[in-house]
Amino acid sequence: MSAPGAPWLRSLGALLLGFVTVVALSLGTDHLLHVLHVYPPWDQPIYDGGLLGLALAYRTVYGVLGSFVAARLAPRRPMTHAMILGGIGFVLSVAGAIATIPMKLGPAWYPIALVVTTLPGAWLGGRLQAGRGR
Repeated sequence: MSAPGAPWLRSLGALLLGFVTVVALSLGTDHLLHVLHVYPPWDQPIYDGGLLGLALAYRTVYGVLGSFVAARLAPRRPMTHAMILGGIGFVLSVAGAIATIPMKLGPAWYPIALVVTTLPGAWLGGRLQAGRGR
């Protein structure tokens, strides 16, 4: 039995919950690592490649998870929902890279890596959900 409501509204809800999953987990993990003094204070850039690699790793995992959530909750065409969420993440990552690279808030490879990993992560989240349906 499908949930009540217009399919477009359920699609929007799936995308919104996928997005909130990524943002809440990313910011929550960032905050925890700052509180634990793994990361420097919020007003200081991170130049340590290992710490940036850690951030890239968990943000990539959270992107996969968010796309999985969007695909799982989609009323139909789950891979499309995963990739739409990936497209939103891609646009936001490109905007972030354009804004932060000139400000030299850290090494340029980090925001570029976020851009590069966004769409493959979304695809993987959609594929993981598709694998559950079999």
